[in-house]
Amino acid sequence: MIKKALITISSLFIALTWLAYMLSYIALYIPIYLSILSMLTFLMYAWDKRKAIQSAHKKVNRTPERTLQLLALCGGWPGALFAQQLLRHKSKKRRFIFVLWVCIAVNLGGIVYFWLNRGSLLV
Repeated sequence: MIKKALITISSLFIALTWLAYMLSYIALYIPIYLSILSMLTFLMYAWDKRKAIQSAHKKVNRTPERTLQLLALCGGWPGALFAQQLLRHKSKKRRFIFVLWVCIAVNLGGIVYFWLNRGSLLV
């Protein structure tokens, strides 16, 4: 149930961002940026998951957790949530999950702050 809810939340956020663009509330580069960064974040999680499976058999270089968290902080958190639930990667580490939710809160807080102070996200 939680898995479906988190996937729905991340997908809904991206969809609402595109809807806001279509209604002329935000500039085009914002939904493009968020969509591309979310896809990149998802791919980085998938790559790290693949490397994690390979590391059981041999020594491999993994993606640092800081990199994954930085991608989420920069706006790729919908892709991070989607990958975390769909790929079941980094879904048990409580510290990592906490930092991911802090990144989500910072992003959403920034959007609300910007929206309240400027009235829209047009540039």
